[in-house]
Amino acid sequence: MAGAKKKKWSKTRSRDKIENAVFANEEKYAEIMAEVPKYRLITPSIIAERMRVNGSVARAAIKDMLAEGLIIEVSTHRSQSIYTKAVADEVAVAEDGEEEVDMSEFE
Repeated sequence: MAGAKKKKWSKTRSRDKIENAVFANEEKYAEIMAEVPKYRLITPSIIAERMRVNGSVARAAIKDMLAEGLIIEVSTHRSQSIYTKAVADEVAVAEDGEEEVDMSEFE
C-alpha cells in the first residue's frame, strides 16, 4: 500500500445562477401573453424557463390567460398543472351536452 496514491476527486462544473425576473413589467407581461398561448404544452415550469421569470409570475400569468380563455386546463395536480393552447375548432359541444373532439388533426 505504500505505492497507492490517494484518489483525486474530479472537479464538477458549476452552473451559473439563473437571474429570473421576480416582477413582470408591462413589456414582459405583453411578451408572455403573446407567446405562451401558442405553446402546445404549458406549465409554470416551462414559462419560467423560457421567459426567464419567477414561478409565481408564471402562475399569475397562467391565471390571467385562463380567465381570458387563451389556454385550457388539461390536468391539475397538487404540485404541477398542465395546460394547452385553446383552439376553437378542437372541441365542439354537441346538442346533448357531450364534448366531441375533432379527430381530423390526428389523421
